[in-house]
Amino acid sequence: MSVTSRYRDAWEGFWREAPEEAGGVFWDADPAVTAARHLAFFEPRLVDPGLPLIDLGCGNGTQTRFLADRFPHVIGVDLAAAALDHARRTDPAGQASYRQLDAAGKGESESLHAELGDANVYMRGVLHQCEPGDRQPLVDGIAALLGDRGRAFLVELSEAARPVLGNLAQSPDGPPPKLAPVLRHGIAPGEVADDAVPVYLGAAGLTVLASGDLPLTTTEFLPDGTRIELPSKWFLAGRTV
Repeated sequence: MSVTSRYRDAWEGFWREAPEEAGGVFWDADPAVTAARHLAFFEPRLVDPGLPLIDLGCGNGTQTRFLADRFPHVIGVDLAAAALDHARRTDPAGQASYRQLDAAGKGESESLHAELGDANVYMRGVLHQCEPGDRQPLVDGIAALLGDRGRAFLVELSEAARPVLGNLAQSPDGPPPKLAPVLRHGIAPGEVADDAVPVYLGAAGLTVLASGDLPLTTTEFLPDGTRIELPSKWFLAGRTV
């Protein structure tokens, strides 16, 4: 199974129009308040930090470049070719490598695993953006990438984020400027129940090894200057031997 064409087309359209400047995208926050915070929970729990690290849903590569300073082999993968164009332009030194991948297509994930061997996976805010029917195939694809020794660190919006986003989208003044293009391209986040993520992971043969709460930081601010942070949950998963 592969992702729906509507989903793919929505992301291609979004990234073709996305601004180049740092922080120009709603969720494109500085790594100091995103990937760096996640690493405190992720890095110490890796079986082998020397495995390739896949930034799944890398977008324009902001977090990928940060991760490439910490791990020896980092690959940013995304469904959208337009996103990867952004990522490569903002990484002229080639700190990381970039690949187009439909992780919900299990054959694609298995092929990448055959090339790389076991890998660790970092994924921030992708599952809740998927069509419901694509979520289990996506997690199955992650399991294929991990193999036996890899670990996956997933960060997803919690159920508590939905009313926050709803209030932003329905504001009398309209949604915040950086959220507006996300909604315009039909990328409104769907709700993933907090207890659904462990079920997806279990069905893929993975075990939740640790989990917790951590805000998902955005680049937008409320009128009073407060940065918008969305409630989220993180999960560290892998196979247990």
